[in-house]
Parts: sequence; C-alpha cells; structure tokens
Amino acid sequence: MTRDRRGTRARVQVAAVAVAVLFLVIGVLGFVPGITTGYDDLTFAGHTSEARLLGLFQISVLHNALHLLFGLAGLVLARRIAGARIFLAGGGALYLGLCLYGLYVKFAGTEHGGANFIPLNGADNLLHLLLGLGMLALGLLLSNRMGTGGRLDNPIDRP
Repeated sequence: MTRDRRGTRARVQVAAVAVAVLFLVIGVLGFVPGITTGYDDLTFAGHTSEARLLGLFQISVLHNALHLLFGLAGLVLARRIAGARIFLAGGGALYLGLCLYGLYVKFAGTEHGGANFIPLNGADNLLHLLLGLGMLALGLLLSNRMGTGGRLDNPIDRP
C-alpha cells in the first residue's frame, strides 16, 4: 500500500481495506448454513431464492459471489490512494444505484419477476442505501490533500 512520509497508510486506504474485508466476510457468511436461514432454498440467481443472510437479507449464489468479487476488487484498489478513493466513492455510487434499482423492482411490481435477478428485498435496499452513503462519504471526505499530486485546484487559478 502507498504510505505517507511517516510510513503510515492514508486514512482513505485503511477505510477501503476495512470496507473490502467487510464485503468478503458478508460474501463468505452467505454460504454458511445457520447464519444463512433457508440455506436449502439458496438458488444461483433470481427472486426464487428464499435464503436469507442473518434471516433478513435475501441472497443467492450470485449475490454472494458479487460481494466476494467486490471485496477482492476493494483490496486490490486499496493499494493506492487513488484506487481506494475510486473503490469507496465509485462503489458508493454503485450501491446507491443498486438501491434505486431495488426500489424500482419493488414499486414497479416486479419483485417476483425476472428483473429481480440478484435478488433484492426491502432489507437489502436499506442496507444498499446506507452502504452507498457511507462509502461515498468515506471516499470523498478522507485525506483530501493526499494523492492529488499537489494543492487542491481553485477555479480562479485555471487559465
């Protein structure tokens, strides 16, 4: 990982690693019977999966695999400050979009249709909203002065 002059990692990198590890843990727990209720009803994809992580969040094999891939991508991107920012801010925006998609699926009446292929339920939508806002805030607010190659741009200074 990139370290600053004192030999410590930037806060944005530490946050990105923490979030990536959280996604890896969630992805693994989705495959653990007992932590995942209705494990026998776990399907590859789609709304027909009745498996629920912690009894709340509707999951499928695809849903768990996406969490694992997202966590791995976060670990790779967190090696650099810019990558950590991209993972957190971009991932946050992605999760906000996923929340909007989940709300569309719910309110368009297609919750039990082919459009709900991940699958998503109300608890997932709330979690995606909170994850999106949290990741976006971390990516945009942590270590403002690091990784830009210089001072922050002021519009008055532009040619």
